[in-house]
Amino acid sequence: MSEDMNPAPEEPLGEDGGTPLEQFIFHQRRGLEEFGKAMESLLPPRFKEHTQAAGNEFATGFRVLIDAAIDEIKKASEMEDHDARGEAEHEAQARANLSADDEEDESSGAGSAGGKIKVELDD
Repeated sequence: MSEDMNPAPEEPLGEDGGTPLEQFIFHQRRGLEEFGKAMESLLPPRFKEHTQAAGNEFATGFRVLIDAAIDEIKKASEMEDHDARGEAEHEAQARANLSADDEEDESSGAGSAGGKIKVELDD
């Protein structure tokens, strides 16, 4: 029977144990604690065990979902980085080709088959 009994309550503040607001808060807190114990005593013994297991499964499900979302974001980021690197390499190659075409134009005096023609005008 001593297991079912509540532990000794805290000493009340008494009449001169604090301000009226502090006394009010003290009694409200104690009331909530006692209400919680009363509700817990109404539930079957294994209810708490199953409720805790259900909460753990719920949290585990969200962890799986969040981890999957993080993995997808990483994949998309890596693909974007790879695409950006590919574009940078393509632009560098295009600039190199233009430089080579410009040098070729200057040495031959004629335009390449691809496009640029130098025209000199007499004044």
